[in-house]
Amino acid sequence: MKKGYDSLSLAIEDLQSEGYSVNFDLVEDGVHSKDLKKKWEAGDLTVDQFFRFEGMTNPGDNTILYAISCESGEKGLLVDSYGADVYISPEMIQKLKMN
Repeated sequence: MKKGYDSLSLAIEDLQSEGYSVNFDLVEDGVHSKDLKKKWEAGDLTVDQFFRFEGMTNPGDNTILYAISCESGEKGLLVDSYGADVYISPEMIQKLKMN
């Protein structure tokens, strides 16, 4: 896994080649996969790494890419916009906290 990428698409491509194949969606208390029809709670997740991408011309283009591993063995990616207006639980906020 690299320390940084020039674009979101390059990061996704590289991380998928490293086994991060599940596409996660953020839900209130964890993540969900539409493809697998499965949900994981915050306590079942580990954020292995995250990458921040800032749009050059539009602040609305800012995103964070999370590489996530689940206790059940699945690995995947969560793409999240800065300032998303989705409510998430305090546990999930703590899990996604960027240190």
